[in-house]
Amino acid sequence: MIYLPDGNQMKEADRHTICDLGIPSLELMEHAARACVEVMEDRKTDLSDVCIVCGSGNNGGDGFAIARMLLEKGYSVKAVLAGRMESRTPETVYQMDLFEKAGGTVSEWKSGKYSVIVDALFGVGLNRDIEGRYGELIEEMNQAEAVRFAVDVPSGISAADGRILGHAFHADVTVTFQRGKLGLYMDPGRQMAGEVIVTDIGINTECLDEDIHTVCALEEKDIKKMMPERREDSHKGTYGRLLVIAGSKGMAGAAWLNAYAAYMTGAGLVQIYTAEENRMILQQLLPEAIITTYDLFDERELISLLRWADTVVIGSGIGTTDLAKKLLRTTLEYVAVPCVIDADGLNLLAENPKYMKDLRENQFVFTPHMKEMSRILKKPVSELRENKREMLEEFVKNYPVTCVLKDARTLTACEGRHTALNLSGNAAMAKAGSGDVLAGIIGGLLSQGTDVYEAGVLGAYLHGLAGDAARKQKGAYSVLARDLAENLAVVLRKLEED
Repeated sequence: MIYLPDGNQMKEADRHTICDLGIPSLELMEHAARACVEVMEDRKTDLSDVCIVCGSGNNGGDGFAIARMLLEKGYSVKAVLAGRMESRTPETVYQMDLFEKAGGTVSEWKSGKYSVIVDALFGVGLNRDIEGRYGELIEEMNQAEAVRFAVDVPSGISAADGRILGHAFHADVTVTFQRGKLGLYMDPGRQMAGEVIVTDIGINTECLDEDIHTVCALEEKDIKKMMPERREDSHKGTYGRLLVIAGSKGMAGAAWLNAYAAYMTGAGLVQIYTAEENRMILQQLLPEAIITTYDLFDERELISLLRWADTVVIGSGIGTTDLAKKLLRTTLEYVAVPCVIDADGLNLLAENPKYMKDLRENQFVFTPHMKEMSRILKKPVSELRENKREMLEEFVKNYPVTCVLKDARTLTACEGRHTALNLSGNAAMAKAGSGDVLAGIIGGLLSQGTDVYEAGVLGAYLHGLAGDAARKQKGAYSVLARDLAENLAVVLRKLEED
């Protein structure tokens, strides 16, 4: 598991290391600068003409320490103090003096061509927009012909959520200290950070791992511990009976993707409840599934199916008609097992928020994309994008669900658990039906007994890994939703082999 603190959390870890554990700030600064120099040298970066732009805070102190170390190694280094002399921290004053004693000269910024530009203007604590001369300086740094390195966080990127604060440095490489900062992995911050390299400089971060407010992310090594066990003495009933309520007339594909993805994830038995018009095609596409259909709403039949199921997935392609509304309302009233609500199910909830009043705790997984979530919250997508994590966490405080908010970087939240950022996946997955596959994966995990929150987190990660495998096969343009489901076999087989 990776833990991704925001700027305030990282500053607290820094304070704890310095004040409580007695490790001097200057010692950490030396470690940070040395780590940056080592990354540059390990990458065989052209260091023939380096320009390091420093602020007056401790990020600038890191920059002057880097300048001194490079100077002592014989490289040509230009160090610029872009911050105010009178605002320098004691550490920055000290490092600037050391740089000058080593033979360096503090210069004025001049735009032009450099082999490397190092951004050491602002650190993780930036919480205001960059404007005026600093904004102009950053734009000139971005336009200069050079390889661009950022120290800890590119200036102008919010360490908390990746927002651009006015103007932002566009790095090719970001060397960040001790832990990857959350904003380096969320858009648009991750696009501005380039390659992120996390280096150990001796900051104690144990308190961050224990803090429930720290965002986490899965690694591949976590999958094996979270996947349901496949016992030798098992049968199809061992791995659950999944009811998929999906697919109105002409939307058989949504039901098929749900069910097929669930089977590929390990579900034992899948029954699809769908419009009669979809029967023939679904029987041909997925003969392993039980197909039950409706022409009109039949409450008794639906209640019987809900009692049969160990897990339910509802919503993909069901439409928003009165019939679909009755399907959802009845499911919410009578379902007594874990339930995934996707797509049109979420649109119906947005139209009928009273349905969410009596949701039972630790039973439901919502899988909205940004537009569906904006409908539920009655907020514009632009506002949701600006405050995605905060609005998601507020939502799960008000409703006892696990919510998997789908985006280029998916966030999964549940009250009392770490919010999880999904780091797998790629732009090839931006195709119709991709969300149907995710709902099926989560349903397949739930049917095998996975915890509701863990099914959401693990499902998003497996979905992304399948997308990564599909991209390797077909490239960035030609991946279809079915390829995601099929590549679950690649991902899970690799897990078994490892």
